[in-house]
Amino acid sequence: MFTTSRSRRLRASVIAIELLCGALLSAGPALHAQAQTQQRQYSIAAGPLADALNRYAQLTGVAIAIDAAKVHGVRSEGLTGSYGVEQGFAVLLRGTGFALGKSGAGYILVPAAAAVPAAPATAPAQAMSEIKVSAQAARSATTEGSTSYASNTVTLGKGELARKDIPQSISVLTREQMDDQGLVDLMDAANSITGVVGAKGVGQGMVINSRGFQIDSWQYDGVPIPRNTYALGNWGTEGLVYFDRVEVLRGAAGLLQGTGSPGGAVNLVRKRGLAERSVALTARAGSWDHAGVQLDAGRALNAAGTLRARVVADVDNSHSFIDQVWEKNRALYAALDVDISPDTSLGLAVSNTDNRTRPMVRGLPRYPDGGDIGLPRSTWVGARWNRAEIEQTTVFADLSHRFNANWTLKAAAVHMDENNSSVHQRMHGKVALDGSGLDFADWSTDFNSTKLGADLYLNGRFDALGLRHDVMLGANYSKYTSDDRFARTFTPGGNIFNIDHARPWMDFDTIVARGGRATYANYDVRQKGIYGSWRARVSESLTAIAGARVSWYDELYRQPRVNQQSTVTASGKVTPYAGLVYALNPQWSAYGSYTSVFETQSGRTVAGQALDPVIGSNMEAGLKGELMDGKVNTSLAMFRYDHKNRSVADYAAGYACDGWYCDKTSGKVRSQGVEAEASGAVLPGLELSAGYTWNTTKFLRDADNQGKTFSQWTPKHMLRVWSRYQLPGDWNKLSVGAGFSTQSHTIGYERTFKVPGFSVWSARLAWQLKPEVTLALNVNNLFDKRYYIPAFNQTDGNNDYGTPRSVMFSVKYTPAL
Repeated sequence: MFTTSRSRRLRASVIAIELLCGALLSAGPALHAQAQTQQRQYSIAAGPLADALNRYAQLTGVAIAIDAAKVHGVRSEGLTGSYGVEQGFAVLLRGTGFALGKSGAGYILVPAAAAVPAAPATAPAQAMSEIKVSAQAARSATTEGSTSYASNTVTLGKGELARKDIPQSISVLTREQMDDQGLVDLMDAANSITGVVGAKGVGQGMVINSRGFQIDSWQYDGVPIPRNTYALGNWGTEGLVYFDRVEVLRGAAGLLQGTGSPGGAVNLVRKRGLAERSVALTARAGSWDHAGVQLDAGRALNAAGTLRARVVADVDNSHSFIDQVWEKNRALYAALDVDISPDTSLGLAVSNTDNRTRPMVRGLPRYPDGGDIGLPRSTWVGARWNRAEIEQTTVFADLSHRFNANWTLKAAAVHMDENNSSVHQRMHGKVALDGSGLDFADWSTDFNSTKLGADLYLNGRFDALGLRHDVMLGANYSKYTSDDRFARTFTPGGNIFNIDHARPWMDFDTIVARGGRATYANYDVRQKGIYGSWRARVSESLTAIAGARVSWYDELYRQPRVNQQSTVTASGKVTPYAGLVYALNPQWSAYGSYTSVFETQSGRTVAGQALDPVIGSNMEAGLKGELMDGKVNTSLAMFRYDHKNRSVADYAAGYACDGWYCDKTSGKVRSQGVEAEASGAVLPGLELSAGYTWNTTKFLRDADNQGKTFSQWTPKHMLRVWSRYQLPGDWNKLSVGAGFSTQSHTIGYERTFKVPGFSVWSARLAWQLKPEVTLALNVNNLFDKRYYIPAFNQTDGNNDYGTPRSVMFSVKYTPAL
């Protein structure tokens, strides 16, 4: 199951990462001290003054207090070149009417006449001592180093854009919130974000769902690649150890990533090389023998700070609340960022994740009427030989160039090799009252895939006809190829109350030798497109946005052993986009947007034909607020989708398509709802992330399902809340966190029964023992709620319990360097 070639790739990845680790950690502290006393290269595009200053503050490691209301509408011409800290501030402030001032705490922005003069921009660089103030945190897309749950800027829409300038709903899960909540994989993260559901798929992986629709292409640093295209089920997983933040856009995202994105877009933004030397060691231990350790270190590798590196190594082992289930996970990451010139930067990174487990795949059955059997949460349906491995190696590269203050170009690429292998026992069938009626299902899966994504775009601005114009032109390409096989056989005689865990070993060859069915399949999916958008400031308050994408799509699905294949093609399909943003005042904006949907579908009918594409339209309107000097983000949105031709399972045909349901197109589907969200420092010391969603999905016209719910795992009501409070005064070393996730019921995959809703509470205590040492205790499912997680819940399986009450104790050590 674990091939020699895979082992060679693993060794090569580990060696590459270890070499960079050695280079990073062996450099002497003298080099770091030298870098502190010299000028640094900077390249900051022209734009709003607040954004430019906050970006510069983030790069230099200082902070500056800004009154956002006073600088609204004021622009900076940017910064390019080598400067000391104050010289750089002076250049950014030229012609703005503001200057750099100083207070007892540090830097502040004041009217030019009131400033304490900073050194002239043309003066030679001077050695600067490090200045840190307890003022407003530096504002940029990067969330590391911030203690906030708010992020005002995102990169998901190509380049750094303010959230309130984008006429769609956007949420950002910051590094701080991920660490506080103990979120370690994308499924956990998805279920902590407003309006998003991370459902367990038919397999070890997940399905990300927003507003009733799957998001199957995930973005990595803005580059989309397919992540849920397998010959059988859903096997895509992703850890969070390498990433600075998770950005989620809800609503059709065809302009950004082409076909297949009516629910939105998920962008995983990776950690970058560090200019300042930093080392963090974290150890953790918790329920069910859970133990892990992580190293995260970075530094500049040259005196000028133009060569910056980062390494992350994480090892995590655990048993489970489910009998005999265990997991071993190892993750390695190395990144290198290079300023080739003041205007050109290169980023390179490689990651390798190896996850080995004894899993339970496809969960527990229910009674034929959908009733809960009431099995203990520890119930395991597998055999002792259940094994699975998911190995993923990813290479990242990006190059950005600034032509001048107004025009920038960026190219980025992602290459991912992924191998999913397993042998496992499941249990299928209709459960009688005495527990009988089930089959033992022995499975072997081996999915090997390669994904490639590339994206190139140009951002610029100019003045014409008395208006300020911002334009973006780009093109992207993705390719997915796979070499998949799976085999299965079914043996009657299973009883859910008396499970045989000691049945003989099974693998692909033994299953086939016993007469089991084997399927060999290959995907070759290629998508390319050109896209563009135009933003025009029609007046001081009103901005109009128009855009479009032209897409080409080709999919080939083959079963070579039986000489069968199907194709899906689309050529020159245009997806238009339009939006308006109206600034009500410096803090609030109103918006509206419209986009059409064209989505190819890989499902096949019982006759083997590809389904017609989904077509439709999406509309959204709302309000966005950036309050308390940018420390708090708020939003309120109303949305409606009307789509037709969307795929549904063809239950009448049974498991006629490779051991699973075939598909058929439905009639017309509508999803509509309201979302509200707030995040950030709502009170001194109190960080909050809260989001409510009301969402209905329904078949408006369908031969079999008219009037029924469309999306089985989209609850009508969802409320997610998490907060952290830093105690004041003598207790300021203690922080308390608490939150909950509550949702109304969902329905089973066959739409014949309800899956009850649930409310789950969690809490956290953290103590700053020393400046370098933080102790934390997280308790999840505080009241030990018994519930089923969102999944392809069926009567014959795929029902998984949520994790019972669990604790995790962690110690983080960040030595002063």
